[in-house]
Amino acid sequence: MPIPRRAVLEQLAAESDATARETTTVVTLAATLEIDERAVEAHLQGLAACELARIDADGNTRVTITGEELLELGTDEVVIVDALGQVSGR
Repeated sequence: MPIPRRAVLEQLAAESDATARETTTVVTLAATLEIDERAVEAHLQGLAACELARIDADGNTRVTITGEELLELGTDEVVIVDALGQVSGR
């Protein structure tokens, strides 16, 4: 069963720190979440597009302050965040 993006964000927040700029790796996240590295990379790309995660040139990643704040809201409902630069056809 596919893992929700929120679970990846939660684990990323647990293994990194926005303020201290501490990072983790795709390999570490994939091992902890027990999913394929490509699935983690896809989720991280989506999170980065919404400014909830950062991925550096070396492939290391961390949660952003915005990502931490979103998790602090503590909502159990679905949260929809548009990717930057996306224009809806409304």
